[in-house]
Amino acid sequence: MATLEIRDLHVSVETKEGAKPILRGVDLTVNSGETHAIMGPNGSGKSTLAYSIAGHPKYQITSGTVTLDGEDVLALSVDERARAGLFLAMQYPVEVPGVSVSNFLRTAKTAIDGEAPALRTWVKDVRTAMDNLRMDPAFADRSVNEGFSGGEKKRHEILQMELLKPRFAILDETDSGLDVDALRVVSEGVNRVRSNSDVGVLLITHYTRILRYIQPDFVHVFVDGKVAEEGGPELAERLENEGYDRFLTSAV
Repeated sequence: MATLEIRDLHVSVETKEGAKPILRGVDLTVNSGETHAIMGPNGSGKSTLAYSIAGHPKYQITSGTVTLDGEDVLALSVDERARAGLFLAMQYPVEVPGVSVSNFLRTAKTAIDGEAPALRTWVKDVRTAMDNLRMDPAFADRSVNEGFSGGEKKRHEILQMELLKPRFAILDETDSGLDVDALRVVSEGVNRVRSNSDVGVLLITHYTRILRYIQPDFVHVFVDGKVAEEGGPELAERLENEGYDRFLTSAV
């Protein structure tokens, strides 16, 4: 069993007025096979947590630790974190003109595994994963995310997750901008990865609708850069009925 452990994590970002604290002492432990939903209002620090773990240079770690099986994640470069088994599905996936989806995926798989996948089995795996995500095979020859709709970009993120087989996957608002059909297809993709591996998942979302498809083991409510409450799936149901007002009122 692998463990991703976050302890007393403080993170700031630079603004015109100087460094602005975003995370204010986050403690979180995710084990293999567990799915943790991170919920909270806008500006509570959910995405900051995701990008800090992934190594985005915009976010400055001022104190605290992030370890993967005892190894200091914060001391690793972005590509080293990926090879260690961390995966980030971005809220706003970027376009990569001139690089085809098929080349991007095979290059990423080679970099993570340290050797190129066997071409015959790789092509079959890609086609199967694309079929499962209801993706047109023609997308394999298109530039990464260029001209993709919001739903197509999110399906491509989950396609990467299925093929790269990370140890821990951070899904940053994967449900944003998806219609009902796309949400179901993307959620089915996440659930396939969960059923076929012991991946640990950090699922970041504002809303409970994706949790109807992807059942979390734990729910954490972020308010003002730290965890305000933790619980099981029943906490998400309470949030659906009550919203975040009680947390925001106590924070004020």
